[in-house]
Amino acid sequence: APIGHLATRGYTSMVKKIPDMLVRLAAADWFKVPLLAFVLTRVGILAVAYLADPLILDNTVPPPYHIRPDNILLDVFGSRWDTGFYLSIADEGYRYGGPGLPSVAFFPLLPLLIRALTPLVGDSLVAGLLVTNLALFGASILLYKLVEVEFSPAVADRSVWYLLIFPASFFGSAIYSESLFLLGAIGALYFARRGSWPLAALFGFCAGFSRLIGVVVAPMLLLEWWTQYRNRAPEFRPPLAGLLAAPAPVVATGAFMFYLWRVFENPLAFAHASSAWGRVARSPLATVGDLFESPDQGWATALAAGSLPLDNWIDLITVLFFVALGFVLLRQRRWGEGALVTLGALIPLSSGLLMSQRRYMWVLFPVFILLARWGERKWVDRAITVFFILGLGLFTALFSNWYWVG
Repeated sequence: APIGHLATRGYTSMVKKIPDMLVRLAAADWFKVPLLAFVLTRVGILAVAYLADPLILDNTVPPPYHIRPDNILLDVFGSRWDTGFYLSIADEGYRYGGPGLPSVAFFPLLPLLIRALTPLVGDSLVAGLLVTNLALFGASILLYKLVEVEFSPAVADRSVWYLLIFPASFFGSAIYSESLFLLGAIGALYFARRGSWPLAALFGFCAGFSRLIGVVVAPMLLLEWWTQYRNRAPEFRPPLAGLLAAPAPVVATGAFMFYLWRVFENPLAFAHASSAWGRVARSPLATVGDLFESPDQGWATALAAGSLPLDNWIDLITVLFFVALGFVLLRQRRWGEGALVTLGALIPLSSGLLMSQRRYMWVLFPVFILLARWGERKWVDRAITVFFILGLGLFTALFSNWYWVG
């Protein structure tokens, strides 16, 4: 009886503390600022999608399939383009060979989390949306805390804001793996900066298990360790064991390859499957060169008639912008962040296609920190905000109606 009484008192005391904890949480800038930015941007994206879906005619090129025609928003963010692959993997497992496109091109973290959550919510589509949106919110919190420590709350505010209004950021609220990669990559750098190298390894592993490009988190962690070791006093240098965090993203890719070898007898099945979309290793110069071939009617006529491949040009300009900012970060001797951005931009460009590059660029989060530092000038901040929001609204509306935007 005395033990039960003490346990009851302890439970009651804990329950009484919960309101105080919630009050403190609501007052913390690292929580309320990302929460406000997340809610504002997601409400805006949902509003655009809700209005665009019935107002704009669906693209008739691909045969649209609607998983949830009874609910516009669930249908838009749960049954467009790659979302179907993640849901089919979660519900039925991987497919390699046979009719249809091979789903082994998609990495397993998102399908695994969807499958784990589905029994709790009763619907894999809802589970997928919960996973991606919670991951994006978590990534926003970690980004704020990462930036606030080194710079200021104002720079942290802008970093989160720019991340969430980037024209491709609506993918973070659809069933795509970008938000999980962001959570893993930002978390890896955040915990490395705090000296929590085991957690940095865990988040790095998650980044590598979410997307192939997750391997670029490895050089970021390696260079972060080296920078800390070089610039800090001996008593504050990172431990040698911290180096073990760097290979974690590569280990994650290796784990997926091992699975593919055991199940399909082909550890490179994900790479071979990508060729179904036309993605094969090719020099970025050759890919860019194709875009600069003169149109039959000439550049001026094609531009005036709107017959240029605008999607490819938008993707190319986005890549060049991120590559340039990656070099800026390297010049500032922010080696880890610069490596993540530069490699994260150039590797996808080496896949033989410009398609989807704006979506791939969105996850290279150090760019938004750099822009947030420049955003201390009001005109820069306003220009970025206006340009990003206009692009976000346009691409969300097009995506809602089956037009390819990434």
